[in-house]
Amino acid sequence: MTLNVSCPIIGIVKGIANENCYKLSHLIYFLEGLDMPERMVGKQAPRFEMDAVLPNKEFGKVSLEENMKNDKWTVLFFYPMDFTFVCPTEITAMSDRFEEFDDLDAVVVGASTDTIHTHLAWIKTDRKENGLGDLNYPLAADTNHVVARDYGVLIEEEGIALRGLFIIDPEGELKYSVVNHNNIGRDVDETLRVLQALQTGGLCPANWKPGQATLNV
Repeated sequence: MTLNVSCPIIGIVKGIANENCYKLSHLIYFLEGLDMPERMVGKQAPRFEMDAVLPNKEFGKVSLEENMKNDKWTVLFFYPMDFTFVCPTEITAMSDRFEEFDDLDAVVVGASTDTIHTHLAWIKTDRKENGLGDLNYPLAADTNHVVARDYGVLIEEEGIALRGLFIIDPEGELKYSVVNHNNIGRDVDETLRVLQALQTGGLCPANWKPGQATLNV
């Protein structure tokens, strides 16, 4: 059933003042199972621990709590699927810039809903054959879809993730979130720019670049 949530009509029918219409419409969404999504930026990031293939090609774990204990920023990015086409361009581009992230005390974690075994097979495939080759950061396996769902990037009907990227500070606060359509790869320069902007702790105007002054208010 489609409900008309026009404020004047609901206000009259329900006997509720117009200023309460927003609350009523929210209740309708809730009752229909279409509850409005909550914001994530500025709140504590969902905690995660996942199995992963580490840079030495061994299996291990990645954990947001561990990064926080080590006073590190976390750059967590999701991609749809191993052995695809746009994904390796992003994953290798991030790896090639690893030292820049490391210099900024940031831990990079890539994740998809594939298994660690598929990750490892892809890492062992040469870049010339659409593989990843050696990586400088871990690839995590969100095989139960919990983390992708927690971060709002899971395509439920397909069981894969959108291209979501999240920057989390050492206190566990989610500072930045961006989600791309799966056809579009992300820009490593922009990720590094935003990370450095966040680390200034100041007000960064449009088109701010690292090394430039922040706004004085």
